[in-house]
This record gives sequence, structure tokens and C-alpha cells, in this order.
Amino acid sequence: MTSSDASAVERALGVFQSHPGDLLVLVGPTATGKTALAVALAQRLGGEVISADSVQIYEGFDVGSGKPTADDLSVVRHHLVSAIHPMQPVDAGWWADAASRAVEDVRSRGGVPIVCGGTFLWVKALLFGLAKAPKADPDLRATHRALAEREGRSALHLRLRVLDPESALRLHPNDFVRVSRALEVCELTGKPMSEWQREHGFSTPLYRAHLVALATDAITHEERIRARVTQWLAQGWLEEVSSLLARGYGTARAMGSVGYAQVRAAVEGTLPREGLDDVIVRATRVFARRQRTWLRHAEVIWL
Repeated sequence: MTSSDASAVERALGVFQSHPGDLLVLVGPTATGKTALAVALAQRLGGEVISADSVQIYEGFDVGSGKPTADDLSVVRHHLVSAIHPMQPVDAGWWADAASRAVEDVRSRGGVPIVCGGTFLWVKALLFGLAKAPKADPDLRATHRALAEREGRSALHLRLRVLDPESALRLHPNDFVRVSRALEVCELTGKPMSEWQREHGFSTPLYRAHLVALATDAITHEERIRARVTQWLAQGWLEEVSSLLARGYGTARAMGSVGYAQVRAAVEGTLPREGLDDVIVRATRVFARRQRTWLRHAEVIWL
């Protein structure tokens, strides 16, 4: 552990010790060291980590998701890592319910729950709950998926721009699950998802919590991203994706995530393998910018 890593651990410990009854939530852009910090804190506090990562939650998506290592898992218990089948649907509400149960389970055994991950909608759902929009409609979702497969995800996003331009502006065209959900709400109720969310307000917390993130300058962050991509490709990321595709998981939600989408394209021959690392690094930088945008609207303690 470097001196800066040790300093971050001590400062994060200070946050917890100042508010020992509050939930500690480690957030921040991808590749900033959240998992390592969570493991170090859990070891010091007698804690357990609850993952808030929409790819790590799936079995089989191991190499390119930044899952905790075997050593991490041997010293600290982790929840919601490799927890569900690759084809099982999961949304913010499902995860928030599961995470809430995990938080109470850890506390009931005298431990300290530490939520850690970059899927901020999930974190928001845990801390504030979700707008009481209608339940999922399998038929509508199947219609959306058929449209996306036939005309591309941009066609689905274009439909959302007509019905709910505010949500469309917030959601990336490739984010099929959230675009489909926003469309579903519009089509079922005649009221945009953005309006449901405004009425909810996300202003009454379900937990007293402190959000902590690791600050990294742009140059260092890109170096960390590139080093990680290089390492994962060397560890068999292409082979893992080939195996997942062969097992019929091509339509799994995680296959469309940043990194996995690019590796899949290389495996299927629609993207050259030469320079694949550069393509993944660029996509990850864009993703990290979106994560930082979310953080600007949250009360975060930067270490």
C-alpha cells in the first residue's frame, strides 16, 4: 500500500469514526481504487462489503468487471458479487432491496456494512428509495428489445426523446435497460419517468449515510484505466467473452457494459483486435465522465 493509499484509508476511517452509526458508501469513477479501499476499511473495522456494481453482480463476468480478487474474498466477506445468473434481469429496485437486507444482516451480526460501487442509480435507490412508478411489463419490454434488435438501440432512444425528452437527455442511447424502463413508464401511465422522479424528490433519506470518493487527477486516472485494461486483456478477457457467447449469454445485460461491448465486437470480428485496448480506454474515459457528472449532484467527501 502506498503512502497515499494509507492516507485515504485513515481519512475514510475518520469519516466513519465521526459518524459511527451512519452507512459508509464508497463511490466514484471506475478505476479509482474503490474496491481496494473497501477491503482495507473492512479489515480495520470488522466490516463486510456490499457491492453496488451492475456487472460484478453477475456470475461469469469476472475478468473485465473489476471483481474483488480471490485474496480479497478470502479476507473480507462480499455481498452481491457473482450473485445472480447472467440472464437474470436486475434493476435498481431489486438491488436496493437485496442491499438493504445485506446491510441489516451485517449489522445484526455486529459488523460494519460498507457499500462500494459505481452504479450510482443503485446507490441512490438504496439511500432514498425509488419513485412509485408501475411495475415492469414483460410484454412491453419484449417489444422494446425486438425494436432494438431490429433497428438498433438508437431507435428506442429516439422514441424516448419524443415521449420523455428530459429522461432521454439523461440516458445514453446504449443503456437499453434504463431507456426501456423510461419508455415503459410513459407507455403504461402516460406520464414521463422524469415527472415521477420529480414528484418523488429523492429528498427523504432511508439511511443516514456518508458518500466517500477517491480523487484522482486526469493523467493518473487514465494511466490507471490503461494499466487495468492491459492487465485484463492479458488475463484472458477475450477468451472469457468468447466462452460467454458460446454459452448463449450474448443478450445478457452485462455484455453491453463498457469494455465487454468492445471485447465482444473484437471477438465477433466487427472491431479489429489491434488497438482494442485504445478503444476500451476511450470508452471507459467517457463512462467515467458520466460518473463524475452524477457526483456533482451528490454530497461527496473526496479523499
